[in-house]
Amino acid sequence: MDLSITIAGVRFPSCIMNASGALCVTREELLALGRSHIGAIVTKSMTVEPRDGNPEPRYYGFPGGSINSMGLPNLGYKAYAALIPELKAMGNPVIASVAGLCEDDFLTIAATINAAKPDLIEVNLSCPNIPGKPQIGYDAEASERLLKRVRKVITVPMGVKLPPYFDPAHHTIMGDVIGRCGVDFLNLINSVGNGLVVDPDREEAVIKPKGGFGGLGGTIIKPVALANVRAFWKIFEGRIPIIGTGGVVNGVDAFEHVLCGASAVQIGTVLVEEGLGVFARLEGELVAQLRKKGYTKLEDFRGKLKEL
Repeated sequence: MDLSITIAGVRFPSCIMNASGALCVTREELLALGRSHIGAIVTKSMTVEPRDGNPEPRYYGFPGGSINSMGLPNLGYKAYAALIPELKAMGNPVIASVAGLCEDDFLTIAATINAAKPDLIEVNLSCPNIPGKPQIGYDAEASERLLKRVRKVITVPMGVKLPPYFDPAHHTIMGDVIGRCGVDFLNLINSVGNGLVVDPDREEAVIKPKGGFGGLGGTIIKPVALANVRAFWKIFEGRIPIIGTGGVVNGVDAFEHVLCGASAVQIGTVLVEEGLGVFARLEGELVAQLRKKGYTKLEDFRGKLKEL
């Protein structure tokens, strides 16, 4: 059974990889990912300066998902640039996730990371931006301006990680932006923002930052993730590869993402909850699903969701 894929000319031995943010902050975590049964090593979204992130507790798993307000803890872009050659030597593709607290940060980081030659660079438009402003990905004009600027300094394949969109008009608007900016792949979606999980026994929020508000992940967001994957697959008629992120906790979930149009999937909540052994489990379950359906490769059913 062949679960290998190619995105922007880069071959991945498996279609299953970690999502940026899940067990990928430190050198030790990244090396451990490289030794696991993984399709690619995805770095934490990086900022200019190292960040400790928000105060604890900032992650909470609950039946059906998770909530977090991590605050972009990371080593800073220079540390990741130095690590990229070591990670590439492990044999799997490396995807460097670039963030920033303002527009110019993205350019500074992207130029240095590009020089370190990861296999792909993911521009994260769905991370915290200027205080009081929405995520960049919710501002079409800011997104287009940033992507056009950063595209000039990135020579490796460039992708965009987007927040969830909840209206077809937003899919169309961002589709137009992406089509004008030389984007090579999409990552859909980041966590569903501004959820709130309550502990009824203690009568309090379960995480500390932002009064308990945080991003939702896990099974609970799978329908939103699938809808975004499907919408952008249809907008681009399959021409831009999509990495589906959100709600993958078993092989059937991964199958559904591919059926909706994804070339690969990334996992966050289930990786944090289960650990590195999850990659082998998911791959085995996805293979079992393909055998059950009579498929031999992902291309047999990618994007072929039937509509009533």
